[in-house]
Amino acid sequence: MMNFRFVITVLSLFFLSTLAKAQYTMHKMINVGYVYQNQSFGELGGKLLFLKNDDVIYRVGASALMGSTHSKFAIMPKLQADVLLNFEKNVDFYHSYYFLAGVEGTNKYIAPKVGVTLFGLLDLTAGYAFPIGGAELNGKQLKGVNVNFTLNIPTVFIHDMFK
Repeated sequence: MMNFRFVITVLSLFFLSTLAKAQYTMHKMINVGYVYQNQSFGELGGKLLFLKNDDVIYRVGASALMGSTHSKFAIMPKLQADVLLNFEKNVDFYHSYYFLAGVEGTNKYIAPKVGVTLFGLLDLTAGYAFPIGGAELNGKQLKGVNVNFTLNIPTVFIHDMFK
């Protein structure tokens, strides 16, 4: 548990220090998705997106992973931090895709990940999870290949639907 707190603290300080250099715009998003980590989980949470221009975008988020392990329902908290990169200039369709690098962590594992995202709204990532100590979820250790498929919905769209 101590290693998990240390990693989250270091990541938070890194991202907050990069944000302190310039004026960034922040957007709130709701995310829903699917996570495979030795078993299937549904994901529901929120993210904050920080950008100064469209080339480099930072995202931080928190969500809940919900699934069944050994016929027992379980919920795990998840924190994540991502950097979205696209350095393509002079394109007609502005930055339709981004390369994504990030890390996610729960109270059971930490997983670095890479992937792609379409408009920052639809993510497909893969990584490898490293268990924290001997942490298990209902008797099952969560380690190995990690795959995420996530839909990020900006709250502005939801607000505009009900005007």
